[in-house]
Amino acid sequence: MAETLTTPRTLVDGFGRTISYLRISVTDRCDLRCRYCMAENMTFLPRSEVLSLEETSELADIFIERGVRKIRLTGGEPLVRSDAPKLVRMIGRHLVGGGLDELTITTNATRLARYADELADAGIRRVNVSLDSRDPETFRYVTRWGELEKTLQGIEAAKCAGLSVKINMVALKGLNDAEIVPMLRWCGDEGFDLTLIETMPLGQIDDDRHNRYLPLDRVKEKLADRFTLIPLTERTGGPARYWKVAELGAKLGLITPLTNNFCAGCNRVRITASGKIYMCLGHDDHLDLKTALRTGGRAAVDDLLDRAMVLKPERHNFEILPDDTAPAIERHMSVTGG
Repeated sequence: MAETLTTPRTLVDGFGRTISYLRISVTDRCDLRCRYCMAENMTFLPRSEVLSLEETSELADIFIERGVRKIRLTGGEPLVRSDAPKLVRMIGRHLVGGGLDELTITTNATRLARYADELADAGIRRVNVSLDSRDPETFRYVTRWGELEKTLQGIEAAKCAGLSVKINMVALKGLNDAEIVPMLRWCGDEGFDLTLIETMPLGQIDDDRHNRYLPLDRVKEKLADRFTLIPLTERTGGPARYWKVAELGAKLGLITPLTNNFCAGCNRVRITASGKIYMCLGHDDHLDLKTALRTGGRAAVDDLLDRAMVLKPERHNFEILPDDTAPAIERHMSVTGG
């Protein structure tokens, strides 16, 4: 009797949302300490607990078989792993075969000058670069010890390598809010997209998030007084909503987890560097894919993914309140990569 072939099950959660986007944190380590993201003194995973490249690639294979069409590599800072380009090449083979539509990376660009050509050769076509200020002193303050020139060199290398660049800027009241318009103009001149992001209450940090929280609905109103913002229907797979800035020819994205919940269209899950799957950035529920892979192989991982779809919540419940020093989620952003 001929063997019956079965089509792998699509990942659909309990609210009818199809999961087509996977974010993989390849490390929780970072060479910067951005104040809204980390405390100055951090404890990171022992290297022995981090997934190997082969395990990460195999998990990516399984997700692609289950219908994921876009993968983003994140951290921490993914390029602190010198073998990250090798992982890009391993996963990137699916781009050639048509199993994957896009493979991207989010980086602070401090090491991008070294790796931009290699990433482009391995299949990366677009990078998201975290850049909260183009003023050297403000940049150093936000990152605690970062050198702006390294990031700008990385961005220029990406551009020269033919990579599309999107700048991610966390909007921080009283710190970089006056730089939003200049950043938007600079992105328009350089041919970059700009996405503004509200600070999120993940992980214990040393700063007061409430004092720095800048609602992006107010920012959008001020920008609309100055520029013609034309709503765009296009999506890149993530939570941002986009507008074309007519006077600049730039594309502006807003990610608003606090002022405008975007969970109804959520299409993503996240894997940590230690192989845990988080179904929602704003919840602590997770499952251990690493142990499943090591003890039961692909079948065990498939079973856990089915369970993950049942557990995925309808929405997050982020709040940033005055005098509330505890974060909504104890886990730092670097663990799950945003």
